[in-house]
Amino acid sequence: MIPEADRGPQWCRRIARLRAGAEAGPTLFVEGKLTRMVGLTLEAIGCEAAIGARCVIAGPGGTSIEAEAVGFSGESLFLMPTGDIHGLVPNARVIPTGRTCDAPVGEDLLGRVLDGAGNPLDGAGPLHPRERVPLSGQAVNPLLRQPISKPLDVGVRAINALMTVGRGQRMGLFAGSGVGKSVLLGMMTRFTEADVIVVGLIGERGREVKEFIENILGAQGLARAVVVATPADNPPLLRMHGAMLATSVAEYFRDQGKHVLLLMDSLTRFAQAQREIALAIGEPPATRGYPPSVFAKLPLLVERAGNGPSGGGSITAFYTVLMETDEENDPIADAARAILDGHVYLSRQLAEAGHYPAIDVEASISRTMTEIVDTEHLQAARRLKQIYSTYEQNRDLINVGAYTKGGDPRIDEAIDFRPRVMDFLHQDMNQPIAYTDSVQQLQGVMAGPPQGAANA
Repeated sequence: MIPEADRGPQWCRRIARLRAGAEAGPTLFVEGKLTRMVGLTLEAIGCEAAIGARCVIAGPGGTSIEAEAVGFSGESLFLMPTGDIHGLVPNARVIPTGRTCDAPVGEDLLGRVLDGAGNPLDGAGPLHPRERVPLSGQAVNPLLRQPISKPLDVGVRAINALMTVGRGQRMGLFAGSGVGKSVLLGMMTRFTEADVIVVGLIGERGREVKEFIENILGAQGLARAVVVATPADNPPLLRMHGAMLATSVAEYFRDQGKHVLLLMDSLTRFAQAQREIALAIGEPPATRGYPPSVFAKLPLLVERAGNGPSGGGSITAFYTVLMETDEENDPIADAARAILDGHVYLSRQLAEAGHYPAIDVEASISRTMTEIVDTEHLQAARRLKQIYSTYEQNRDLINVGAYTKGGDPRIDEAIDFRPRVMDFLHQDMNQPIAYTDSVQQLQGVMAGPPQGAANA
C-alpha cells in the first residue's frame, strides 16, 4: 500500500503503465482434466471454454488432440474431437486456447482441395490465405440483399426451360440413391456460368472425391474452383465444419463482387453430423431421431447463400438432399423444401427406364421463375407440365389399353405430345444446352400439333 503522502503523478503514471502491461500480456487459461469419454464425446472438469472454442488435450508422449466445446452441464464441459482420438488417457490435461474455428480465404484457394479444417489435401504445398474469417459467417441484412432478377444458365435443358434458376437462388436437388444425382450435379458444375465454383463434398464416399475432381471438374474446371472434402470417415464435427468452410469461401468471393456457384453434396450428411453431436451430448431426439438443433442449424447454413448487397456478387447454391427411402416426408427433405427457393426431384422410375437426367417434372419447381422469365416462356412451361402431368395421371389406363382414343381431348393431346416431350426432357451428360436454346426448343415443342395428331 502506497502512503497517501507519496502518491503523486509519477506513481499514477507508473501504475497506469503496469496496468497496461498486464492487460496486453498473454491471457491465462485454467487447465482442466479429462474425466469421461463415451463414443466421441469428451467430458472435462476444472476448465471453462465458450461454445465453439478450441481446446487442446495433451496425450502421452507429447502428442495433442484438438477438440471443440459443444456443450456444458454444471461444472462439466463437453468436447468433440476434430481428429483421431486414439491414445487418450484418463485425467489428461485439457487446455483451453481461447481460439474459435475460422476459415482461410483468399485468391490462393482457387484450384485447391481442402479438408474441413482448411488444410490442403492435394499435396500442392501450403496455403497462403489473405485472411481468416469466422466459420459461422456474418448474416446479410435481408433488406439489403439484391433481388433475384436474372436467369442463370445451368446448361441443363429441362431446368433452364421448366424450372428456371435465378442468379443468387438456392435450389435443392432431391434424390434417392442411384438415380443420377451426382451426374446431374456434375453437369451443372461444368456447364453453369460462374466466376468461381465452390464444391463441398460432405460425408460422402471417399473414392468419389478424386473421381469428382478428375472426371467431372477436370483441370480446366478446377482452375476456377475450390473443393472442400470431408468424407464419411471424418468425425462429425469436421463434416459440419466442411459445409461451413465451403460456405465461408463462397461468401468471401461473393464479397469480392464475383458470381459464385456453390454445390454441396449433401445437406443430409450435414444434418446427420449435427444429429450425431447432439445425441452424443444428451439432446433428446424429436423427429425420426433428429434433435431440434438439427432443424435450427439448417437455415443458419442455407441463409448464408444468395445475393449480396446491390452492386455486389452472388452465391447461387445447389444442395443435394438424400432421401434414403424415396419418401417425400423425410424430415430433412421436408425441412429443406421449406427453406430453399425451389427443388428438383429425381425419379427412380425414370432412371430405371434409362431416361437421364431423371427429373420429375411434376414434383420440381423454381419459386423465382415467375419473376425472371417472360410471359411466353412461362406459358409454354406450364403447358408442357400440364401435358406431362395428364399423361402420368392416366398412365395405367393407357398402358393396359383401357383408354379409347377420343374419350378425353386432354388425354389425347398428352398421348400425341408424349414422344416429343420425352425427347425434349432427355439430354446427354456431355452436351450442354444454353438457356436461350432451351427456351427456343421448349417453344418449338409446344408450337403446333404434334406429329401423331397431324398424321391422324
